[in-house]
Amino acid sequence: MTAAIDTADHELLHQTHAGRADAFTALYRRHQGPLYRYALMRCGAPEMAADVVQDAFMGLLTGRFAFDPLRGQLQHFLFGVARKLILKLEAPRQRQVALAEPDEDGELDLDAAAEGAEPLARLLGNEAAEAVRQALGLLPPHYRDVVILFELHELSYQEIAAVCQLDIGTVRSRLSRGRAALAKRLKAHAPLPCLAH
Repeated sequence: MTAAIDTADHELLHQTHAGRADAFTALYRRHQGPLYRYALMRCGAPEMAADVVQDAFMGLLTGRFAFDPLRGQLQHFLFGVARKLILKLEAPRQRQVALAEPDEDGELDLDAAAEGAEPLARLLGNEAAEAVRQALGLLPPHYRDVVILFELHELSYQEIAAVCQLDIGTVRSRLSRGRAALAKRLKAHAPLPCLAH
């Protein structure tokens, strides 16, 4: 995003808080698509993703989530809000699902984790893309966040660090391990599709 878009987002948000519905509509149209795609890939459930997007925008509209333009871009702020909302929604389920035990290399047994995972929606007809969505859904959330933000939304390490509230070294480590886990899971699906498309 360019500085002009950041300024436009800030101005639209200011107009939204002043009561201009058209400004909110413009903000929503600009950011809803990427935010929904992130939430869907992150949680794997279309209904939950739609709820997360709605909660994020309602929180932005009501001031429950206070955006500070000096701290970064609005889109990155919204990704962070969506991530926190998803973590909150997943918390009860995480307590119910037995955690997969890491093997001797510290890697998680993704097959065991699959038993507790929600089924992913089959939004794309492409079998390879479905395999990627399923494999992403099996990644532990802390790996899934960085892989989705880096590969699908093309955020930099610094931007991901800000969204996920991590240091850059942790982002690099999680991205590397997340990619390795995806590659292991998808080795039967060669060639791999480009995750950015």
